[in-house]
Amino acid sequence: MFSSRPRPAPASMPAPFYEKVKQAISEKIYAGVWRPHDRIPSEAELVAQFGYSRMTINRALRELTDEGLLVRLQGVGTFVAQPKGQSALFEIRSIADEIAARHHQHRCEVLLLEAIGADVSQAAALGVEEGRRIFHSRMVHFENDVPVQIEDRCVNAEVVPDYLQQDYTATTPHAWLSQVAPLTEGEHIVEAVRATPSECLLLQIHEDDPCLLIRRRTWSTSHIVSCASLLFPGSRYRLQGHFSS
Repeated sequence: MFSSRPRPAPASMPAPFYEKVKQAISEKIYAGVWRPHDRIPSEAELVAQFGYSRMTINRALRELTDEGLLVRLQGVGTFVAQPKGQSALFEIRSIADEIAARHHQHRCEVLLLEAIGADVSQAAALGVEEGRRIFHSRMVHFENDVPVQIEDRCVNAEVVPDYLQQDYTATTPHAWLSQVAPLTEGEHIVEAVRATPSECLLLQIHEDDPCLLIRRRTWSTSHIVSCASLLFPGSRYRLQGHFSS
């Protein structure tokens, strides 16, 4: 569970308003009133509830986030964090397999398949030197002819030198990479984002429609194989995982 509860301020020293807000929120979390992944009231609602300034409420939420009790998603809300000592274990599957499991039809349109020199961020993500030759692909995945994912992937060319020679309308990058460089470790970072105008066109959505972005890195033994940005329309995708303590 979460680490130690906040200590009350000494009787001789009244607690600052933001500390009172932190304590009230923490107590609801520890008591199980608000459970992991529950959305808590908005800043405006907390201002009305406590009668303090928005700056005070914002500081309380910011500090609780820094302490690991809350998670804040811009444009979405503030949620109770998963307690330390538990982790979400997401099975990394090919999107084609996910779609097939729903008894639907998958197809893919390849937009880019190229060799490039790694820029600073790509080099850091893949653990290679800046300017090193890497592979880059961009494609759109469809479910029953409806676009459900934009996949933008960078691949370590030294680990999988034949990446550019594959037909990704017949298989997916994840499926092929799993065969030639079996997955031993994975990393997910999940964000709620808005798509760019060009991404909206590819996904056939409006510019104000929410999207889910998964940043994924995969390892085979000690090597980072690839890093991918997977963009989904929020209305067409649900992130589901298995939790274990």
